[in-house]
Amino acid sequence: MVTFFEASLDTISVHHMGNPTQNEMYALSDYPLELKDELMPKLLMQYFLTPFEKTNEVYHLMHSSGDLELNEIHHFVSRVFEDKSKFHEASELIAKYLYKVSNHPKIKSGELYIAYFKKVQIEGNQLDAIGIFKSENKETYLKVYPQQGGFGLDYEENAININKLDKGVLIFNIEKENGYKVVVVDKTNGAHDAAVYWKDEFLQLKIRNDNFNQTNNTLGVYKNFVTQKLDDEFEMSKADKIDLLNRSMKYFKEKDTFDMDEFTGEVIGNPDAIASFKTFKNQYEQEFDTPIADSFEISANAVKKQARVYKSVLKLDKNFHIYIHGNKELIEKGFDDDKAMNYYKVYFKEEA
Repeated sequence: MVTFFEASLDTISVHHMGNPTQNEMYALSDYPLELKDELMPKLLMQYFLTPFEKTNEVYHLMHSSGDLELNEIHHFVSRVFEDKSKFHEASELIAKYLYKVSNHPKIKSGELYIAYFKKVQIEGNQLDAIGIFKSENKETYLKVYPQQGGFGLDYEENAININKLDKGVLIFNIEKENGYKVVVVDKTNGAHDAAVYWKDEFLQLKIRNDNFNQTNNTLGVYKNFVTQKLDDEFEMSKADKIDLLNRSMKYFKEKDTFDMDEFTGEVIGNPDAIASFKTFKNQYEQEFDTPIADSFEISANAVKKQARVYKSVLKLDKNFHIYIHGNKELIEKGFDDDKAMNYYKVYFKEEA
């Protein structure tokens, strides 16, 4: 999705972010960072841009009122794209705004980097981009060096691992009227309120409803329907649920285009269950304001992503795991009265 073979780091400013709820202040630098050698820009490019090579979701900046001009980040980056001499001033305003919305006690302090890149590629276009990155987690590193015919050992505390970007966003200078093209990284773990502030409070993002997200959302909604809703209305075994998940994944892997009626007919089959699924989908669309089309081109990347979380494992106590990949008619469930235990009978032709 994002590549940077020809990209260059033009300007970067660094500030420190505290947490206002912990009575920690922020510290702003007076001028952009001066990069004194050729290696530092390369290391920073690796740190900032490499995590975006695997991103597929594209977002837009938005505002809950519907007025994009009220999105602070949109306003700040627009000023820079129009006049790059305002870069450092805008970086200070971005830092102050992030501090303002960092209003959860579990949000960690750290360094904030605002960078201006040239020739970063997204979806075939080489564009200028503004990156905003925050480092929150520090590590200790050992350093080994030659010393008097042998080696010495030292360490450095509170150092940054350039292979682990905590938070980052790239805002590309295209589609300004739609909220720009935006890709985001957020490795936060912890309290929900602390986790959502980067995307929801600070950036105010809305995911672009393209084929990737149509595919991803449909598979996600269907998985939730099978695992959470079907039990309320139908009596189904776990093996039957796994079969429904496997059939849906098979459909998405084999088809080029999704068709709602075709999918529900081939995968679900039961008219009552089909009606229940469509109701479940409509509720999702209304709750998250995310329409899912009845027909769209299937994204192979989205299918690959969802395949990682589609479970086809039947866990039996702590003794056995049965992986179900194909015909569910080859597995039967029963109950042994003498042992007072459930059992599964599995049919196969040969052992691998």
